[in-house]
Amino acid sequence: MAGRLIAGRTLKINREMLALAIPNIISNISLPLLGTVDTALMGRLSDVHIGAVGIASMIFNFLYWNFGFLRMATTGFTAQFFGKGDQTGQIMQLSRGLMVALFFAMLFLVFQSMIGETAFVLMNVEGDLLPLVREYFFIRIWDVPATLALFVIMGWFFGMQNSLYPLYLTIFINTVNIGLSYYFVMVDGRGADGVALGTLLAQYIGVVAGLGLLFFRYRYMFVHFKVSLLKQFRNWLHFARVNSDIFLRTLALTLVFAFFYAQSADMGAMVLAVNVILMHFVNWMSYGIDGFAYATESLVGKYKGRESKEDLDKTISLSFLWSGALAIACALVYWIYGPLFLRIFTDVEEVLEAARPYLLFVAVLPLVGFWSYVWDGIYIGLTASKTMRNAMALAFAGFFAFFYLLGDTTSNNWLWISLMSFLVFRAAIQYLLFRIYGYELK
Repeated sequence: MAGRLIAGRTLKINREMLALAIPNIISNISLPLLGTVDTALMGRLSDVHIGAVGIASMIFNFLYWNFGFLRMATTGFTAQFFGKGDQTGQIMQLSRGLMVALFFAMLFLVFQSMIGETAFVLMNVEGDLLPLVREYFFIRIWDVPATLALFVIMGWFFGMQNSLYPLYLTIFINTVNIGLSYYFVMVDGRGADGVALGTLLAQYIGVVAGLGLLFFRYRYMFVHFKVSLLKQFRNWLHFARVNSDIFLRTLALTLVFAFFYAQSADMGAMVLAVNVILMHFVNWMSYGIDGFAYATESLVGKYKGRESKEDLDKTISLSFLWSGALAIACALVYWIYGPLFLRIFTDVEEVLEAARPYLLFVAVLPLVGFWSYVWDGIYIGLTASKTMRNAMALAFAGFFAFFYLLGDTTSNNWLWISLMSFLVFRAAIQYLLFRIYGYELK
């Protein structure tokens, strides 16, 4: 009897996980596809255009990743309210998230000049790159309100165990974005400003579509909205604490990747172009693994709300199993077909020759990297934001100590080795903290 109960629980959670993860994976894969198309469009122009759009996109990734707490915290809290069956908590979580998103969006727009010029300095943008990066930045900065609002809407859908709406939205937005970018660059004759304009318009079209889906599917929940709850300080305080912890964690993560790009730029335009292209391989992998990480967030949050330790244990085990299988598949595909994938991005033979030796790194990286992605999903579902922040701080310090103390800081090989070591540090620290504190993580 006990064996049948365990088998039944495993089957149930497997179905739930795949029902959430498969749409997430399809949705997430379309995200790096957008960057792939942008890079491919610029690759037909010059290596300077590849580097400019890569750096400019990284600046926005840096900015937006730091506001990923809007999606993560919304997913974690909403999933726990869903597990408890608390519809008032669910709709109030959406309301608080949207209010915070619009507040930060206004700050972005007011201080856009200062943010942009500071980013150009920190990313070592100069010479022929600077005018192109500046042009891209000051067009795309106006998509901030739509993008941050979409973070909250997507996170809320995930928390509601609905991965289909994020799938529909992401595919729709990226299809519109690719179509507009192609038109502006290949038909209208624009350069970096063309892909920036395509992204700007697509984000606003997407947020309108997201609000439409929200109203269509969940309008019955609007009656549970209570203005009085928005005035309760303790609700905002807990929300702010978790958000601030996730913000600091994500800031450390994005600083590592910003450092990676800045070091690449210091090594020359060719190294920068190579690493911009190879990071698309990393993005393909990470967005695929994140499909299971997002499913883990939703399920861990739900079972945390229900206080079901058995279901939590099974969810975590299956998360690592499925994510590991996908990581192995990614590694094999990169190893076998990597040279063919390089030609998607550029037909410049010098860039192709320079990139081929680094395909080994992008083949190994999924195998060492997937662990930390899954642990992130577990911690977010538990809203264990403080521990997640502390784990990232330790890994962040370890990355820079490793890079500067143990190898050649002028070597691109060492830069990639250090990046992989960072992922290993994160996973090891998260594992150890979970073994110590279990589901009592804070």
